[in-house]
Amino acid sequence: MVLPRRLMMGVGVPLAVGALAAGVFTAAGGLEDGGRRAPGGAGADGLPHTVVEVSQSGCGRGWDRPRPGMQVFDLRNTSGVAAEVYLEDARTGAVHGEVEGLGPGTTRALRVRLGKGSYAFMCLPDDANAVTGPTVRVSGGSPGGPAAAPVTQHDLIPPTLSYQKWVGGQLAELVRKTAGLREAVDSGDRGAARAAWRAAHLQYERLGAAYGAFGDADKAINGTTGGLPRGVRDTGFTGFHRVEYGLWHGEPAGRLRGPAHALDKAVRALREDWAQARMDPADLGLRAHEILENTVQFELTGRTDYGSGSNLATARANLDGTRAVLARLRRLLTTRLRDLHGLDAQLDRTQRTLDAARRGGERLPLDRLGRAGREKINAAVGDLVERLAAVAALCDVRRTV
Repeated sequence: MVLPRRLMMGVGVPLAVGALAAGVFTAAGGLEDGGRRAPGGAGADGLPHTVVEVSQSGCGRGWDRPRPGMQVFDLRNTSGVAAEVYLEDARTGAVHGEVEGLGPGTTRALRVRLGKGSYAFMCLPDDANAVTGPTVRVSGGSPGGPAAAPVTQHDLIPPTLSYQKWVGGQLAELVRKTAGLREAVDSGDRGAARAAWRAAHLQYERLGAAYGAFGDADKAINGTTGGLPRGVRDTGFTGFHRVEYGLWHGEPAGRLRGPAHALDKAVRALREDWAQARMDPADLGLRAHEILENTVQFELTGRTDYGSGSNLATARANLDGTRAVLARLRRLLTTRLRDLHGLDAQLDRTQRTLDAARRGGERLPLDRLGRAGREKINAAVGDLVERLAAVAALCDVRRTV
């Protein structure tokens, strides 16, 4: 699975914008061939290498023999502070490649494909103003690799506010459906309670991009037995999955009333608190990727099935939640994501795959799909997660000054 740029920071591997956007070029940490090549000459990878200085006084220095095509820039930080480095289109500001967290005295390789045009390195030292190096003009050659205009915090505010408003409307519906679950449990009608549970739980699962803003409420509403010493018998096991376990394991209605009422109360509190909540705009693109990444980790492995056999239905609800985020980001992606059409096609393909599998029944545990059926779903969702990693990378806020 391709990790988004922010997640890559944790393992010390910088990332080029286009690597996720179109899979054409990458930025690799350290010397790619174990240090056997001499930076600035021909590398063991067969590509031309150019050593470029990263500092406030000499940003971009060393790039004096421009050439088109695939090549590697060995970015050497000669300053005393860490820095980010962008290779930009000098005319439009579109980013062709980047390295972040470049420590003092270290060198990292940035591999790009350049076509005819004007380029410049931008060096962004920690706690200092950005510095743009000299403009370098490349002549001839085939078209260059992908590039994308940086996304700013300001760009993400309108889609984030739109998404927050949408979540507010969805929470009102969630309150209504959770109240229906509570009433069905109170009545002792197990069949009605199961149906109400499915409807309410899927409503919640469509809100994946907001979970980070829900805070502790998410654990109370949709937590699992993970980390609980007594498992399903632990008093800390609450919310949808606690009610699910009881409904599908023959627990008496009297013992389910407490968990169902607690869930109803938690959902109502969340709706009230949401009016004051503020999502971080910088997180919206990342959440578009994380929703289905979590689907792969938890739903397609059956780790969150406490008896209802609803993992596939949950995966489908997660897909709806992903579409809700992408709808708000579409204006930004239209001019930045080269294969937006491919992403849309894979969304549709994944939806058809999940819908076809679910025709086998409302309650369909994953093991009933068979190996071929599960592999087909895993392939469709896995490919989509890879594509959504590009959205996370492109929507990661970048410094522009």
